[in-house]
Amino acid sequence: MSTKRVSNAADFVNGDRLQTLFFELAKLNAPSTKEKPVADYLIKVLPELGFKIEFDEAHDHFNGEIGNLIAWKNGTDASIPPLFFSTHMDTVLPTEGLKPVIKDGVIYSDGTTILGADDRAALAAYLEAIRAIQESGTPHGPIELILTVNEQPGLVGARYMDYSRIKSKAGYIFDSSGDVGQIILKGPFSSRIWMEVEGNAAHIALNAEEGNSAFLIAAEGLTKMKLGTINEETVANIGIIKGGELTSIIPGSVTVAGEVRSFSKEKLEQQLSHMAAAMEAAAAENGGKVQVRIEKKYSGFEISEEDILVKTAEIAAKNIKVTSYFTETLGGADTNVLNENGLRCPTLGLGFQNIHSFRECISIENLVNTCRLTASLIEQWYINHKK
Repeated sequence: MSTKRVSNAADFVNGDRLQTLFFELAKLNAPSTKEKPVADYLIKVLPELGFKIEFDEAHDHFNGEIGNLIAWKNGTDASIPPLFFSTHMDTVLPTEGLKPVIKDGVIYSDGTTILGADDRAALAAYLEAIRAIQESGTPHGPIELILTVNEQPGLVGARYMDYSRIKSKAGYIFDSSGDVGQIILKGPFSSRIWMEVEGNAAHIALNAEEGNSAFLIAAEGLTKMKLGTINEETVANIGIIKGGELTSIIPGSVTVAGEVRSFSKEKLEQQLSHMAAAMEAAAAENGGKVQVRIEKKYSGFEISEEDILVKTAEIAAKNIKVTSYFTETLGGADTNVLNENGLRCPTLGLGFQNIHSFRECISIENLVNTCRLTASLIEQWYINHKK
């Protein structure tokens, strides 16, 4: 595999222009299912960068404003396999009234909103990187942008993506808190478990003898469950307990819900079965019932260290003087769903911190390096495929 560089696209990244662009995108108030402001912005900007754009109808499945955006840019060399970059257009919370603050080289909000670096930082980096490619005259293959909606609640937009519209089969997603240079090669399988526990409702003063508390049944079931870190590959959690009517009523039903993540599909299923069996045993022993429902969230993925995507990322990072390193994560990203649908991609770090909170931040260094690495990836992908 060639490591010779034919240009210096990353050196054409304009840090001031990138920072201004990030602020513009971060200030667009577009939480999950309300992504139209970002889409409208991109409808104007992407054609100026040479992209043809289209939207799918994913939003029809969850009453969103607009579907996933797929954008295609012809390369200077059509013989090069297309390369995609993906991120999501939504934020976990609103960013209305966002006021960016820079302190010691780090960008924050003023503390009254989230920053939205997850993942407007990646989107800004992609746009500026493509400008750098153009301004440097760097030869490149076709570039595709896959920009999803409703990612934050559970990768929903990617799940309902119209994959027939996508032409590329390999790419990258910058969506991790690791510093630029991080290459995530392995992600988890994940499923939710819903347990509807039934006892018998009764008034505590009028007919308490007829009552059978669903809460107490559920509590016994929970005490029999192994939760937290199950093994080196698997974690499990109960995150929802919901039920009851009045303080004077012995509760007749309660909903208990949790989630399991594992690098092993087999171990995921074993843990789900264990949790269901624990609650079913508690119900049977105490005259109650339980209905269990398993909801798949997403499948796991694994990319080889020898994959050309990984080799390209290592060389591209070296070209911009960034140290690359491999990790795996039990966190989920669109990477899981795209890989499941035949779009091979690792997750890359861009260094945002404290996401989903008003303390969210990203260093200017990581923002700029995300952009420089994107440009270097496009450049190196061309070099590695050019005979």
